[in-house]
Amino acid sequence: MSNTSMGLKLNYKRTFLIGFAFFGILLLWQVYDSWCPTFLTDIFARRMYGISSAELKAGDPDKILNVQWIVGIIMACDNLAALILLPIFGNLSDKTKTPIGKRMPYILTGTFVAAIAFPFIPLFFHQNNVVGMVIMMAIVLMFMMMYRNPAVSLMPDITPKPLRAKANGIINIMGYIGGAFATVLGIFLKLSDYINAADEARKIWTIEIPFIVASVLMVISALVLFATVKENKIAEEMKEEMELGERLAAVETPIDDDKPMSKANKTMLLAILAAEFLWFMSDNAIGTYIGNYTIYYLNSISSATMVLTIAGGLASVVGFAIAGSIADKIGRKWTISTGLCITVAALIVMCFVAPTGKVIGEHGEFAFPALLYVVWAIKGFGMALVHNCSFPMVVELCSSKKIGKFTGFYYAASMSAQTVTPVLLGLVFNVTGAWRALPVYATILMVLSFAVFTSLVKNIKAKKIENVKGLDALGADD
Repeated sequence: MSNTSMGLKLNYKRTFLIGFAFFGILLLWQVYDSWCPTFLTDIFARRMYGISSAELKAGDPDKILNVQWIVGIIMACDNLAALILLPIFGNLSDKTKTPIGKRMPYILTGTFVAAIAFPFIPLFFHQNNVVGMVIMMAIVLMFMMMYRNPAVSLMPDITPKPLRAKANGIINIMGYIGGAFATVLGIFLKLSDYINAADEARKIWTIEIPFIVASVLMVISALVLFATVKENKIAEEMKEEMELGERLAAVETPIDDDKPMSKANKTMLLAILAAEFLWFMSDNAIGTYIGNYTIYYLNSISSATMVLTIAGGLASVVGFAIAGSIADKIGRKWTISTGLCITVAALIVMCFVAPTGKVIGEHGEFAFPALLYVVWAIKGFGMALVHNCSFPMVVELCSSKKIGKFTGFYYAASMSAQTVTPVLLGLVFNVTGAWRALPVYATILMVLSFAVFTSLVKNIKAKKIENVKGLDALGADD
């Protein structure tokens, strides 16, 4: 019996294996985002004031905030490069034809070069070489952009449109497992121990090991993907199901590559991307500065941030696991809107979190506010609902010939947000002189995103399909 007559089914085994691509992406970014902003803060404190950020925090903590605009500019330059490179590699991979597929050459090349360069970031930091460190950050980012768009495009390449929300949940769970590896490393190898130590007591392996481990695991994940996912073979086998998925797509007007994009579909795309830009402005602000917020405002140990990440990650896994089923019932629009609403509630609570003042660490650190763990779990769950359904909504609006291009649109919105927000928030810190501006800033942007999304995006459900149940739903056939 053909798949057309028996209904579409998600191949869970294959989707899990494709998830190894996202495993490598989040593994690297978790290490990058958790450590690099603090590296930059410390190295520019030395350049501007002649002392480490720990000494500056003890003597004149307000000057730490004065460094953040420079940190923001460098982090934003990385994202500006991504804004340019992601669409380029998306378009290139759409048009590429090789014996190993159209995405795999970019995935393998990007992985191996980024993995080699990544451990040099902490090495140059340890040597107080800001130029070398920033160059290594740029190399890693450039080749991760070569990797990222094709890796993310691989799932919709071989997954019918009505099944992509559920598939995206599995992909994201795999990604969060990768992030969890990085988080565990951060718990045992505390960045705050390195930052707070005297120069002669700073041990290179405290900061080098997480980057080396991330590089090794990223290479392994890419090799697993290459060995198990035969891109060309699967694409050929999936032709009939992909065609059925096109006919059942949740779009206002049918997709036709030979005609200009319809006004209704274009309006939908622009509305989704505008809302996405705003929620990434908010979420990336928190992600970029939470390490510094913990060390320099809450005066807590950096490992607390890693535990925070675990709390958010576990809640996110729950969100990713159920988001597809929720979207089947209420539609992707209202699933995302619910996630944004939940996230706003969490960020409002974060606005009232303050340092505990209870000294527990050997360097005078305070106990970490327990309420922030709850906030992070709620925020993690809410943003999982958002991220799970937003990418499938964007690639729903194109045919299989333009998935890389539309993936580029999705990442252009997110990366442009991540280009603007570190600089803008750095300036806000300069003007306000207050770390508490972080959650207020994030809350305002998330509210704006909710308003844009709920008012401009239509809720279009996929046409009814006969979902395969029982053992057959496991999709064991290769």
